[in-house]
This record gives sequence, C-alpha cells and structure tokens, in this order.
Amino acid sequence: MYKRNSRLLLEDIFESCVKIFQYTAGMEYNDFINDEKTIDAVIRNFEIIGEAANRLPNEFILKHNSVVWRQIIGLRNRLIHAYFGVDYQILWKIINENLNAFKIQIETVLNNSK
Repeated sequence: MYKRNSRLLLEDIFESCVKIFQYTAGMEYNDFINDEKTIDAVIRNFEIIGEAANRLPNEFILKHNSVVWRQIIGLRNRLIHAYFGVDYQILWKIINENLNAFKIQIETVLNNSK
C-alpha cells in the first residue's frame, strides 16, 4: 500500500477545505440544501479531510494537538456511515463557523513544516 507522508496529507486536507469554500461561495443555506451536486461534493471533501487526518501518524497528531483532529475524523466517520441521514444544517454550520479556523490551522502547520 502506498503511504503518503504527513505533508502530502496536510496538503490534501488544505485543498479539500479550499474546494468546499469554492463550492459554497455565494450560497445561502436554502441554495445549499437544494443543490445535490454541491452537497455531494462537500460531503466527499469532508470525507477526504477526515481520511487524510486519520492517516496522520499519532506522533504528528500529538505534536499538533491544538488542531481538532479527532472531531474532523469523527465527522468523516459519521458521513461515511450515515448514508441517508446526513444533517445538512450541521454541515452548513461547520462550513460557515468552523472550517475557516481549521483551514488556517492546517495552513499554519504546513508553513511551519517547510
């Protein structure tokens, strides 16, 4: 199995954050919940974020313990296993209230690991 190093995983996480913001730019909640393609794209990128975070070595996670790794991995697990029960209101809230701070944390970790 091919293993990506921590930097590549962080780049995947950052890129997926950027994509989520691109997909939802200019949208209101009602636009979001009525756009299945955007919902699918957002969910997929949250899954990528969570999977990449889950593949980071435990030592790396402990070293960067101010990042909400466990919560983002937990979100990925809920999305993967929810199938028909994803709460779009929670996703929208995460995008608008939490994702930017998370993206900034990831960018900081990336910049400090050059």
